[in-house]
Amino acid sequence: MYKVFIDGHIGTTGLLIQSRLEQRNDIELLTVPEVDRKNSEIKREIMSATDAVILCLPDDAARESFKNAADNTRFIDASSAHRVDPRWVYGLPELQHGQRKAITNAKYVSNPGCWATGFVTLIAPLINEGILPKESRLTSNGVSGYSGGGKALINRYETRRISHPEELWYSRPYSLGLTHKHIPEMVLYSDLNIEPIFQPSVGHYYQGMLVSIPLFSEQLNKQTRSMDDIYSCLNQRYAAESCITVHHPNDETALDKGFINPQKNNKTNNLDIYIFGRKDQMLLISVLDNLGKGASGAAVQNLNLMLGLPELSGL
Repeated sequence: MYKVFIDGHIGTTGLLIQSRLEQRNDIELLTVPEVDRKNSEIKREIMSATDAVILCLPDDAARESFKNAADNTRFIDASSAHRVDPRWVYGLPELQHGQRKAITNAKYVSNPGCWATGFVTLIAPLINEGILPKESRLTSNGVSGYSGGGKALINRYETRRISHPEELWYSRPYSLGLTHKHIPEMVLYSDLNIEPIFQPSVGHYYQGMLVSIPLFSEQLNKQTRSMDDIYSCLNQRYAAESCITVHHPNDETALDKGFINPQKNNKTNNLDIYIFGRKDQMLLISVLDNLGKGASGAAVQNLNLMLGLPELSGL
């Protein structure tokens, strides 16, 4: 039986990871008494006795916990503290050939951000195959349930839903300074040379998200300028992936009276890719659970790989 310690198990992501792991008979969850939760020496001792530690902490706290651990400790970090750190392997098994092996053999794995997961899965294959130039100037929009903001935002929405429901019936754009913390990993793991303009928003619902990227056909390589070319590239890349489904262009069965449901993949580790548009303009869309493939599900998937267990155990 493998021993795992979740540092930050009382947060939104930590609680979900714990609920996935505590039902398994191949994982033993180690804990720190609440009174000793901030005692670095006790935490270090427990971490040293584990097969893996999962950090579910704010960025600065994750860095501090990592710094205080023994050298032999293996980590998965669900924060954004180490996502572009070259010492850490990016925990998106579907990213490219060889990524699974890298995660399996890694000492440190950084769990991808939810927005970055949706963005990178759309763009990285197109750049890798030369369909989209690295110098592309991209824009991306998205909407996520309010659980993506953690306990503070959840409490704010749950409270205002009762007292001032009229304030929350619309999508609320944020990160208007265009400096969202997921942008660096979007650029690095998509292999872009230019930061995209990324503008997310929070929806009036708990969980589930979509990421959309509009493209003009003229942005693509001259030999590959159709939606069929985009579909062929993405489908070939993800055909063998259990968690990612690529839909045919303009798949009307994906729509609910003309709408795409961002909650479609809630409580799963799945991600769906859609391609809509016309000859000269197209829209790439990914739909995933911000708490699933965008957080706790991805962490469990990476943990399974690191421990040599079936990749989708507990998912």
